[in-house]
Amino acid sequence: MADEVPQPLNYIPEVILKKRKNNEEWAIRRKLQLEQKVRKLKSDSFVIKKPEQFIREYRDKEMDLVQMKQRGKRRAKGALTTSDSKLLFVIRIGGKSDMHPRTRKALYSLRLRKIFSGVFVKANERTVEILQKVEPFVTYGYPNLKSVKDLIYKKGSGKTDNQRVPLTSNDIVEQTLGQYGIICLEDVVREIASVGPHFKEVTSFLCPFALIKPEKALQGKKKRYNDGGDSGNREDHINELISKMN
Repeated sequence: MADEVPQPLNYIPEVILKKRKNNEEWAIRRKLQLEQKVRKLKSDSFVIKKPEQFIREYRDKEMDLVQMKQRGKRRAKGALTTSDSKLLFVIRIGGKSDMHPRTRKALYSLRLRKIFSGVFVKANERTVEILQKVEPFVTYGYPNLKSVKDLIYKKGSGKTDNQRVPLTSNDIVEQTLGQYGIICLEDVVREIASVGPHFKEVTSFLCPFALIKPEKALQGKKKRYNDGGDSGNREDHINELISKMN
């Protein structure tokens, strides 16, 4: 019996094999995404808003706009005459769906994009004007040297190459602010506390402070601090709140 001639094996190009593998991986990912979407729809956390809720949110936003305009008409002059301090520390304590876009824009101008974030600002007429517009959603006051130092040393972070970097080394400070004669954290503290000539450069370098939510919930725009609430100017008492949230 003559030897059988071996049949050549079917050759499948490598490109086709890779394509098959990619298609299989894509199908698996797609299946997982669909399953996750179904679980989300079935979960209790997924709530469909009713028309009444949209109407209520719209009315709240329009009311906030009216109130913001009324607050903006108040005379800012003399609003901070109770203290000789030129430094303010502002903490955002509220503002979500009930906030008008103009109010949100004013908060963003203070770099307060998240609730329980805080920033140092210079106490001038322009700043006071903005604070009056967003008063129901912020609280502010005059931080002392201890509060400034604790905030910078415990929660200080700077913006380097568009990235948030914790201030764990003086080298980070010197690389960014060395041209202004600010080479260490102590220089940063002194410049902020004294509202020095390079205050703007230092505050631009510092990222907003991410504070801890206090144990006792803040009442936000329900009441002003002078009326027993939490929003608005609390003068020197801001230091007590900083110690709780730092």
